Amino acid sequence: MVKIELFEVDHWILSRSSTTVKHNLAHSYCLPRSIRDLQQLAGDSDAATEAFSQVLSKALDYGPMKGSERLRSKISKGYLTGSSSDLSIENIITTPGASLANFLVIFALLGPGDHVIVQYPTYQQLYSLPKSLGIDVSLWETKKDEGWKLDLEQLKGLIRPNTKMIIINNPQNPTGAIITKSTLEAIVDVARDHSITIFSDEVYRPLFHSISPTDPEYPPSILSMGYENTIATSSLSKAYSLAGLRVGWIASHSSKVIDLCVNARSYALITVSQIDEYLASFTLSPSVGQGLIERNDTLAKRNLYLVQSFIDKNSSACEWVRPVGGPIGFIRFTRSGKPVDDLELCTALLQKRGVLLVPGRKCFGDGVNFSGYVRLGFGGDTGELEVALDALQLFLQEDYSDVPLSTGP
Repeated sequence: MVKIELFEVDHWILSRSSTTVKHNLAHSYCLPRSIRDLQQLAGDSDAATEAFSQVLSKALDYGPMKGSERLRSKISKGYLTGSSSDLSIENIITTPGASLANFLVIFALLGPGDHVIVQYPTYQQLYSLPKSLGIDVSLWETKKDEGWKLDLEQLKGLIRPNTKMIIINNPQNPTGAIITKSTLEAIVDVARDHSITIFSDEVYRPLFHSISPTDPEYPPSILSMGYENTIATSSLSKAYSLAGLRVGWIASHSSKVIDLCVNARSYALITVSQIDEYLASFTLSPSVGQGLIERNDTLAKRNLYLVQSFIDKNSSACEWVRPVGGPIGFIRFTRSGKPVDDLELCTALLQKRGVLLVPGRKCFGDGVNFSGYVRLGFGGDTGELEVALDALQLFLQEDYSDVPLSTGP
């Protein structure tokens, strides 16, 4: 029997989703939008009404095996580089969200006896799922004191004869750090030298709120790096605010990779809901998709300022590496220079002030000691964030001294 480790983040949030949660800062997506919001972003109300009315007459068969051609065409435009290696729609398949996309990539391409290298810290699925399938996993660790930057010499030292894949997350969950263009180029050089596949979870792309697209280090998709053995996954859940619209995708320049993933998908779901795909295609039209990203970029910048102000005000108790992408950050809480017990902190904070955060050591602590760290989501409503930060401020003033220090290594 396959032994799958407890998915700590989801278990933590689900087990505490009760009336005691007044202020949810455990989320990792931007403020959810409605279908009416999408219609308003489309601008031309008649055109939007006509677009949605077509759903009523659509025959609900399985649809194309790789997904809606219209949707895949719009997804492919997100990877345009103007070169002959632009992504064909035949090299994209749709999935119900990015988590299922990640699952299929790992399930279809790896097996017992293989070795993978995983950027760390990161989303637990990216290292726990390979382990559950009997794959040997090495964590490519980063540290706060080094700005969560990846060390290329460390990567080279982790490579083995059976290394099949390097797994990265850009922007990164839980830190909001990015892998810059020059670092991506260096990773590709290493992978090409050893014929290793690079798999990049890009679910927070293109929400890079703290680096300009004109910056020479602005991170491109891994698919634009000129290396065939690359895979990218993404969805509409995070940067596009549509977690309830279960549409994600797998994209690769390798037709072999896509064929293997299509075969694996056939065992689990056959195709994606055509209604979801239709709405996703509407979402990725230029006016709607760009409008969502612009809204969320503005929201992230405004809310990031609030969180940074809170951290500056309480610098004796907390610190972070300011996030560059995505609506999340990894904050370290200390007292007298020593990390507090983050699990006790999050438990007491929820009980006393109704604020839900994610404890770092419990939910991201598979390798490195993340004592004192919590993940905070700042992609929600600004007014609600202000109220939550006020509650957190009261906790620091009145209850923080009761939180025990960490006894971990």
